[in-house]
Amino acid sequence: MMKIRILLWLVFAWFIAMSVLSCNGQQRYSSPQGYDLNNPVKYFMPDALNEISGIAFHNGKADSIYAEQDEDGHVYYMKLGDKKAAHSKFEAHGDYEDIAIMGNEVFVLRSDGQIFTFPFKQVRSGNIKNPFVLGRMLPKGEYESMYAEEKTKRLYVLCKTCKDNDNKNFVTGHFYTIVDGMPEDKIGLFSINVNDIKAKSGKNKMSFHPSALAKNLRTNEWYILSSVNKLLVVTDANWKVKAAYSLPSSLFLQPEGIAFDNQNNLYISNEGDKMTKATVLKFNFKK
Repeated sequence: MMKIRILLWLVFAWFIAMSVLSCNGQQRYSSPQGYDLNNPVKYFMPDALNEISGIAFHNGKADSIYAEQDEDGHVYYMKLGDKKAAHSKFEAHGDYEDIAIMGNEVFVLRSDGQIFTFPFKQVRSGNIKNPFVLGRMLPKGEYESMYAEEKTKRLYVLCKTCKDNDNKNFVTGHFYTIVDGMPEDKIGLFSINVNDIKAKSGKNKMSFHPSALAKNLRTNEWYILSSVNKLLVVTDANWKVKAAYSLPSSLFLQPEGIAFDNQNNLYISNEGDKMTKATVLKFNFKK
């Protein structure tokens, strides 16, 4: 009888603990090694960046963050914590999804696969003159993810929804070698096995739609964000899936951008809505 009472008490105590945890919104989510996805430094973005999408740093320096948003052909720059962001115009309205910086060149990805490039020295000029349009180098589809790797001089672009992808079994990406700010004609291909993402995340009926891409230079791993799936996927250098982390909706309203600084800190940007401001979340690296 005593054992039954003890068992009932333990079950009751566990139920109360779980109820309190749920009410306080303190459910813990697993995180990549060195980071705590439950505990960011939160920066609220100015109204001009309410639809913030991609983010990037120049040479990994976190003194300024560079960003674009979904509707305007502007490059924004600011110090995290500032109330306003300055900008320079490079193009008319359009659906711009990501930004990358490689040395002295800036690349901005439009959702239809067109990439705009211009010198970094023009970013603070107010009006960027004659940006070069890379045109239809990518297959027809919808794109949101781009990363510039300084060491290899490669520009990576990952497809969100493309004709050749079924998004339930694999997604594909493309990379170019950049020479003097321009891509070579030859293109490289890579793919990510969505079935491996399903196995790691436990979401067996999902299709995967990437929204941002960055490389952790400390571990040589790829970090792939999906706003639709509320997932952060980590692969090795050869795109083999190692882990998939669910993102708490209380912090990640609409995660659309990802970047690392030169101190290995992780940043994820979230679009806002009519009720909630856009954010950039900083996850400090801890050994």
